[in-house]
Amino acid sequence: MMVKSGLDRNVRRIIAAQGLRAFGYGFTAVFLGRMLAAHAVSTTKVGLLLATVIAGSALSSLVFGRYSDRWGRRRSYGWLYVAIAVAGVVVAFDPPLWVIAIVALTGTLSTDVIDNGPGTTLEQAMLVQSESKVSHASIFGMYNAFGALMGALGALAQGFISAVTGSSHISSLAFIVLLPLGIAGAILAATLTSSVEPIKASQEANFRKEHGKLGPSKRNVYQLAALFAADAAGGGLITATFLAYYFTTRYSASSRSLGFIFFGVSLLQAASVLVAPRLARRFGLIWTMVGTHLPSNMLLVAIAFAPNLTVAFLLLFARSFLSQMDVPTRQALVMTVVTPEERTPAAAVTNAARYSVRPFGPMAAAALQHIALGAPMVVAGTIKGIYDLGILAWARSKNLSSTPSK
Repeated sequence: MMVKSGLDRNVRRIIAAQGLRAFGYGFTAVFLGRMLAAHAVSTTKVGLLLATVIAGSALSSLVFGRYSDRWGRRRSYGWLYVAIAVAGVVVAFDPPLWVIAIVALTGTLSTDVIDNGPGTTLEQAMLVQSESKVSHASIFGMYNAFGALMGALGALAQGFISAVTGSSHISSLAFIVLLPLGIAGAILAATLTSSVEPIKASQEANFRKEHGKLGPSKRNVYQLAALFAADAAGGGLITATFLAYYFTTRYSASSRSLGFIFFGVSLLQAASVLVAPRLARRFGLIWTMVGTHLPSNMLLVAIAFAPNLTVAFLLLFARSFLSQMDVPTRQALVMTVVTPEERTPAAAVTNAARYSVRPFGPMAAAALQHIALGAPMVVAGTIKGIYDLGILAWARSKNLSSTPSK
């Protein structure tokens, strides 16, 4: 995957750096929940902390989107990894919860294996800025697949270490894993060439006055951001934590089976984002997004009515394979409908829009479960299905429904 002909050096190193971050977040995102439980932190404080982590990702993404083109993408990218290393050291020494919350606001922690924070914002802009001969959709497919695989390995490593040390031995020192990963990411960032920057040095004076702002594509970006926020709102109802709780409560699934199931889900998602560019070359970006995402949401609704655990898992696997095909195509679409100067802020706005609504998902899911245990999946599938129809209607209004893969 990493040596495919046509990928330039910058693309390979950006994908490698993102893989390091995904491994670290795959490890720490799971471990953070276990650590909070071991410290008997109240559910209210846990909810607030996780909301702070998500808010930090959204805010820092907007800041990087606004200023990183002025600061320099390589410089911003390198300092982000330095900050991740520092965050790992701070949390490793078991600080008070309010200190972790402050660290979270910097966007250097994540509740997900694949984050949509400042790193993703910079990477999306730099990947399409490259001189690679491979299409944008293909690059984003490899980018997301490698991240999913590394995140799955991070989660697996966390489980292996926990099995060796014992589930009762939970030390915040595990967060020190972010130190070497952050340093390695910073080194990779330093080796990127100037082609990832939006302009040449001779144009820098005029560039600094204009870049970091949305211009002629502002309307498109805000419309897409609103649609992506609706999709993320539905997704926030069905986090991995919720699904684990649902399968345990309804079907008495063991922790071991859940571990293997979610590892399998990660592998299917990685395969999903690799297949997506092939479909996009044949059917276009929009039809690949809608044609795979809408059926995946129907499968999500069906999980709520599965008669047993086996059927539920099979539906989840089928849904996982289809649900991620809109990720690389969505990212490529955003880069397609904006000018080169708007790529970084466009990525920032659309990523932040997705993250800004996610803190409300778990709270809404808890309320819906008073109606029925599987109600969040029905509501989530419905909302996300409406998003699919909305993105198709938007594309047709812009005459983009046959937008080719670029």
